[in-house]
Amino acid sequence: MRRGPFVSALSGLLAPLAAAAVLPLAAPAPAVADGVVVGGRPVQVAEHPWVVAIASRDRFGGARSGQFCGGAVVDRRTVLTAAHCLSQDVLGVPPSEVPDLKVIAGRADLRTDEGREVTVRRVWVNGEYDSLTNAGDVAVLTLAKSLPEASVVPMAREGSAAYEPGTAASVYGWGDTTGEGDYARTLRAARVRVLSDSVCERAYPGSVDGKYLADSMLCAGEPEGGRDACQGDSGGPLVARGRLIGLVSWGSGCGQPGNPGVYTRISEVLPLVSEAQRSARERAAE
Repeated sequence: MRRGPFVSALSGLLAPLAAAAVLPLAAPAPAVADGVVVGGRPVQVAEHPWVVAIASRDRFGGARSGQFCGGAVVDRRTVLTAAHCLSQDVLGVPPSEVPDLKVIAGRADLRTDEGREVTVRRVWVNGEYDSLTNAGDVAVLTLAKSLPEASVVPMAREGSAAYEPGTAASVYGWGDTTGEGDYARTLRAARVRVLSDSVCERAYPGSVDGKYLADSMLCAGEPEGGRDACQGDSGGPLVARGRLIGLVSWGSGCGQPGNPGVYTRISEVLPLVSEAQRSARERAAE
């Protein structure tokens, strides 16, 4: 799906981990790099505390704290990420069999032990996620311990001005900085613009990469390319007007003209998120 395979960079290192597939934007290579989210810039995690890393050293080694995807804190115990990040193609096993699935908060540099590593108590993956079109690409992680209230980013509801074409937005992550497997160790962000559905539909009318569906997706980038999410950024937040509007999902290439990044539209999945949170509370009360 998204932006090509990452296995070639990992085959010798992670063969025992069974993460051997062509992935969307989940590419946890232990490469060294100093420039991320294609066309991005370094940012301080303290200024964007709702950006978190999804990690498992058991699956992906410790070079980058086990990071393999990104996520967004939407409640003190709730993190959103991409459904494809929790697939067996990515993890090698069902998420319930990952012994050390964690969310890392407050850690800009993945080489350090700063911030907090919080155990994921429950994983909910959207059962309607379609790996062919990429529709419904969302998962909800319930944490074992609460994060500070200041770490929570509000979600943009339907009708929010944050979704309007032309709106300036930022995408965050620790992923590939060039599209060639150069992975960052420090958090970075790229400035992009929300694009119209017509532009996105022309870019992705339907192919092996996926199909743009306006009711559940949005896309963002620049007409000339150059700024975009890439492998390793999957599940990370797209934020506009101080609101979470999207999760990094899929696309073709990284930062290429005419191929903007495609994101899960937050307003569309809000009911699913609310249901997952309700279910998690009920189970905790049992």
